[in-house]
Amino acid sequence: MTETAVYLQPAFILQQQKYRETSLIINVLTRDFGRISLLAKGVRKSKSKTAALLQPFIPLNISFVGKTELKTLTQVEIIPPLLELTGLAFYCGFYINELSSFFLHQYDPHPEVFIAYQQCLSRLSATAPGTALPLMEAPLRIFELELMEYIGYGLQFEYDICNKKPIDASKKYLFNKEHGLVEAEQGVFSGTTLQAVKRKEFIDPTVLSEAKLLMRTVIDSHLQGRPLKSRVVINQIIKTL
Repeated sequence: MTETAVYLQPAFILQQQKYRETSLIINVLTRDFGRISLLAKGVRKSKSKTAALLQPFIPLNISFVGKTELKTLTQVEIIPPLLELTGLAFYCGFYINELSSFFLHQYDPHPEVFIAYQQCLSRLSATAPGTALPLMEAPLRIFELELMEYIGYGLQFEYDICNKKPIDASKKYLFNKEHGLVEAEQGVFSGTTLQAVKRKEFIDPTVLSEAKLLMRTVIDSHLQGRPLKSRVVINQIIKTL
């Protein structure tokens, strides 16, 4: 296999794990190569300054080489300005990291997902310390919507395909994995909410509440029973507030 060399690729660290005595294996979201795994050799040595850069939510340029699927990190630098996530926003960041790790296949480029991820972090970093979760939910819903759309799981918010009818603001709907949003008398999502979600307008508390339930239902239908650890952590933190 021919050696690949990539220079100064925009990236964010999603996860990291210790490897042997002094190295790390990092899970990285890149702009042009999708999600990749890199070996960061020797970065845990006491004299290394690189480990401090290989943290989540820091915008980076990275360079790497390698012939196998696991490439070797050769250079890393910060791209200003830094994004500061504090309080609940910090844990919400781990939620979008976990979603990205689950739904994006390795070396499957999605530049539009990278931009959506970057924008979500920027919106979360703009929240003031101590901001309650409901005020952070709009950035999360927007990222969830865009992630699902860009990887092929997007919802049809204009039309009930099963009943061959446009979405009606006065009707109620259920989510069906095979058919999408379907009109139903016992539906839990109002047509008004669905129209607002399509426009990515999350000001009304009812829209926020229903949108959260909708996106959780959609995402869980693709998780195949796998729990999201970040959800558990966020819920535990909220209970202590």
